Amino acid sequence: MLSAESRPYIDASVPVLREHGLAITTVFYKALFEAHPQLHNIFNAGNQANGSQQQSLASAVFAYAANIDNQAALAPVISRIVHKHVSLGVTAEHYPIVGHHLLASIKQVLGDAATPELIAAWAEAYGLLAQALINEENKLYKAAGTQPGDLFDMRVVAIDQQSDQIKSFSLVPVEGKLPTFKPGQYISVAVHLPSGLRQLRQYSLSDTPDHQHLRISVKREDAGKETAGMVSNWLHDNVVVGSVIPASKPFGDFTPDTESDGPIVLLSAGVGITPMISALNRIAKVSPGRRVIFAHAARNASHHPHQADIAQAVALMPNLHSVTFYEEDEVDQDSVTCLAGRMQLKKLPQWDVNKANIYMCGPLPFMQAQWADLVEKGVPEFRLHREVFGPDMLDHLL
Repeated sequence: MLSAESRPYIDASVPVLREHGLAITTVFYKALFEAHPQLHNIFNAGNQANGSQQQSLASAVFAYAANIDNQAALAPVISRIVHKHVSLGVTAEHYPIVGHHLLASIKQVLGDAATPELIAAWAEAYGLLAQALINEENKLYKAAGTQPGDLFDMRVVAIDQQSDQIKSFSLVPVEGKLPTFKPGQYISVAVHLPSGLRQLRQYSLSDTPDHQHLRISVKREDAGKETAGMVSNWLHDNVVVGSVIPASKPFGDFTPDTESDGPIVLLSAGVGITPMISALNRIAKVSPGRRVIFAHAARNASHHPHQADIAQAVALMPNLHSVTFYEEDEVDQDSVTCLAGRMQLKKLPQWDVNKANIYMCGPLPFMQAQWADLVEKGVPEFRLHREVFGPDMLDHLL
């Protein structure tokens, strides 16, 4: 628990961080990589170049300061960060390095305002947060039976074009058993780029755990963006059947309830469909009579992935209501399963808001819009779950 001496300084930091957080984290990353260039192999170079990594850390620091006494609000964020860190191989040794450069950056940006008392308070607060993360990460490493940084060679046994932009890659271990996972989880995939940089990216698993493979579905990012999709595009351009890709064990705490028989609502947009397909395929296997509302938003039919999975589930599940929204395509005006425009809850089948859990994945504006509509509809917030990464996971705390 934060000491009484430090608490006023942390409380006073909230407006300061709101104003200077991005400047602090920009200075931080520059100094960190100059002193420890090997950390480029852990951090996302694309997010560094487009500024989202800096924004993510600024958001995290501000959210932590603003909610330091609200552990209930911080706990889900800490859990999400812990799973991400373990998938990347973060260790306890990384935290003192980060802490040193973070405090130095606060001092540099704030100047005289960064009094010894303020820096001491933040050193204490950072130490508490770091230890909490270390403890939880150690538990997760132990539960997964893996060591920090362990990757396992996976051979590509099938590649399928799921849409104009998305390919799926089916993977099996070169040695050993297929790791278990829950629908909604992801693996980290490592590639060595032509520049010599090693990069890790997380991809949700997009099939049921019952198969004898892991499947990821990867979206090619638009060309012309200097850093967009450097790993995803490399996978599209270079991986063939027979290729071997190093990958982590599955992690992630966004795990839709696929094992019970109560109603469930799965909402997605774009490549956010991938964890939902994993959940849908699992439900079709273990509880095909379950009532499921599966709604997906896509730009058009050519951008709509995993249509074969959805069609197979529809054939197997008499109580599945699958609705697709195409923003650009014209659709049959009499159709109840394919609708024009953006997703609207009022156009979905109705459900008992006090009985069904709702899971969503997609771009942040999509999830914010659905969340707001669901709350207005009367859905209790404890029934709302979403899969997000980066600064997006903190928007409800800021």
